[in-house]
This record gives sequence, C-alpha cells and structure tokens, in this order.
Amino acid sequence: MHDVTIAILAGGQSRRMGTDKSFVAVNGKPMVERVLEQVETLGLPIYIIANQPGRYAYLSLPIYTDVIPDKGSLGGLYSALYYSKTPYTLCVACDMPFLVPELLRHILQFRHEYDAVVPEVNRYLQPLHAVYSAACMKPLHDQLKNNHLAIYDLFHRLNTRIVSQSTLMRFDTDLRSFINVNTPDDLNFAHHQGEGCNP
Repeated sequence: MHDVTIAILAGGQSRRMGTDKSFVAVNGKPMVERVLEQVETLGLPIYIIANQPGRYAYLSLPIYTDVIPDKGSLGGLYSALYYSKTPYTLCVACDMPFLVPELLRHILQFRHEYDAVVPEVNRYLQPLHAVYSAACMKPLHDQLKNNHLAIYDLFHRLNTRIVSQSTLMRFDTDLRSFINVNTPDDLNFAHHQGEGCNP
C-alpha cells in the first residue's frame, strides 16, 4: 500500500480530561504509544498532528501542527491531509487505545473507490477512524473557510463509503476499536476493557 500514509491526530489539552490525552496511560501505557504500536503493524509511513510537537519528539516521527489553528477535529483532519504525501490518508485519533489492525486493513481496501471510508457505530460515524483521499481537501477547506466546523456535514459533500456495524464486528466483535477516552470516567472504563488483554 504505497499510496497510503497514517496520521495520528493528537490534538492537545483536553478540557474534560484536564491534561493532554495522548499521554494518559491506559493499563500502564500512554494512549499515543498504544495507538502507534497498533498502526505500526500496517507497515505504512506515520506522522503525528499535535499542538505541542516537542512532547512527541521521543517517538522519532514527523510531527506537524495545525495548518489553521483552533478549528477542532475538522482542522486536525484538514492538517492531516495537508501534510500527507500520498493520495490516501488513514486518520486515527490518539484517544482510541484499542485499535484493531485487521479492521483498519479492511477499511483501507475500499480507498480507491471513494473519497472517504468511514465506520458507523450505533448510528454515529467515526471520522477519526477513517480513510480519506486527497479529493477531500477542497471540501474541508471550504468548511473551514466558512467556520463550519461540524465534521459530520463533510460526508454529505463526499463520495463516502459507510462501513456498517455488522461488518466492523467481523473484525472487532466488541467494537473496542471505537472506545474513546475523553473523561476520567472513560479512562476507568478503558482500564476495565484492557484488563487481561494485550497492550
């Protein structure tokens, strides 16, 4: 898959968590390291989008800051595609510590037919566990220019492949890939989910 790069969207300070989520440990390991270990198995180039790049230097990866700051997830997604050197970019969030590489490979196989390939879980799209083509750049920029930051609205403007929950569960029975850690309660839940599992 020489036409794909992986972007880890690390963001920065989390108001609900009270600290930078990337470095919050789940079962003894910072979430950004857990995410990195899983996506490294895909054998693709990886870079990080982060607002405090110096904190990630120890990972020895390219690190970029937001092209247009303070635009939330939509701005992070735009930055990921802006810095990508390939036609397709797999974007994953740093706060999803239980990624399943086999599921990511499945999502990637649809990339040539669509602008975006996005999972849907409990009727919610998962835009930071998705694949985007370079064709998404203009719609993203248009939304940012108009300060229209609702990331879900982007998919109405794209040729989007929705990956159904039943399909996702073939690769991730419990849908652990889509556990987000945004609050201390989420963190407690993630610790419980991670008990007895490999990091």
